[in-house]
Parts: sequence; C-alpha cells; structure tokens
Amino acid sequence: MDLAELSGRLEKLSVRYEEVLGFERDPDWFLLKLQEEVGELTQAYLQLTGRAREKGLGAEEIRAGFHQEFADVFCQLILFARQHDVDLEREIERKWLVHEA
Repeated sequence: MDLAELSGRLEKLSVRYEEVLGFERDPDWFLLKLQEEVGELTQAYLQLTGRAREKGLGAEEIRAGFHQEFADVFCQLILFARQHDVDLEREIERKWLVHEA
C-alpha cells in the first residue's frame, strides 16, 4: 500500500467522521486525537500485560484490541502529517533509511 494513497483514503474517512459527528477537525484536533489513540494503545498494552482490568474480555479479544490500536495510532499519525504537509515517505528516507548499510 502506498502511503500517499493511504493518506488520501484516510482523509476521506476522517472528513466523513467529522461530518457525521458534527465537529471541526481544526489543527489542534489532529494532535489531540493522536494523543487519545496513543492513550488507548497504552491501555490495551496494560491489559495485554496483565496490569489493567480485563473488563470482561478474553485473552484473544485483548490481543486483537491491542493490535487494532496500532492501526488507530498509525492512521491518526498519517492524518496529522497530512494536515501539516509532511511527506512521510521523504522524511522516513531522510531520517531513517539514509542510515541503511
């Protein structure tokens, strides 16, 4: 999957989310939503590692929820980058992949 294509698809979904729930995705919203999702990933990790209440969930449901939270964080990060015109592919190349041997 191409990041630019994914970004466009996520943007369409996010705009629809904004319209359905009736709020404005202002610049602060993108960062706050990302932070919310990181918090949910943290909560899921605590459940997975037995340091939070299971809330009636079984081991497989907890593991699945943990995995799904990664997708939420990743997608919100892509949307936040898009909001600020960050070319993630280029920046990953410049910051990380330039060090490949």
